[in-house]
Amino acid sequence: MATALHLLYPPQCLTCGAMVTTDFGLCGSCWRETPFISGLVCDQCGVPMPGEETGKPEHCDDCLTIARPWSRGRSALLYQDNARAMVLALKHGDRLDLARPAAQWMLRVAEPILEPCMLVAPVPLHWMRLFRRRYNQSVLLSQAIARAAALEHCPDLLTRNRSTPSQEGRGRDARFANMQGVIALHPRQGTRAEGRHVLLVDDVMTSGATLAAAAEACVAGGARAVSVLTMARVAKDA
Repeated sequence: MATALHLLYPPQCLTCGAMVTTDFGLCGSCWRETPFISGLVCDQCGVPMPGEETGKPEHCDDCLTIARPWSRGRSALLYQDNARAMVLALKHGDRLDLARPAAQWMLRVAEPILEPCMLVAPVPLHWMRLFRRRYNQSVLLSQAIARAAALEHCPDLLTRNRSTPSQEGRGRDARFANMQGVIALHPRQGTRAEGRHVLLVDDVMTSGATLAAAAEACVAGGARAVSVLTMARVAKDA
């Protein structure tokens, strides 16, 4: 059946539509234009770092100077070039089909930080933004990740208690100020974080302000630990 379907509907590149050999794949050209993160990375935020892996956790300058309320973090892509285009297509372009391959890329880099019995939860959208967009891209990613990793998923563990202006164009301090007290545990689901290691999932990490607000809410609710996983990471020079 799969072979017949491929004859009728040959697999196409996720971004340019060129023919590829497998479903949910990238052609050679688009693959080269997609900045996958590999090699030595900051153990707390996943940003690439110079040097070779030593087997010991390394931390970037930001994570050495900013108190992160989570323990470990990874990201699959740098937020530039084809990766940026895919994030925006998933986020604003109704390209829900991108969630599945993105989740697989995220799981690959997340292997060192995954633990059995983790609780997977997405960073929430405010209900007004969710109404306009019709879906939360972070829920699509977290759902696919939890299913593939056989982990428990709680799509409504967290909630945004007020709408905030966009973070775009804001400096680091303004981003953190904008997110102060915005995210909390959902009244009906909050107790599920107690004593658990929570894996927070989002599409992009820039300063880490949104993830910090979500992680602080989990810690306040009794989470034993929090780790973070994003589809893309804004690098300092991006």
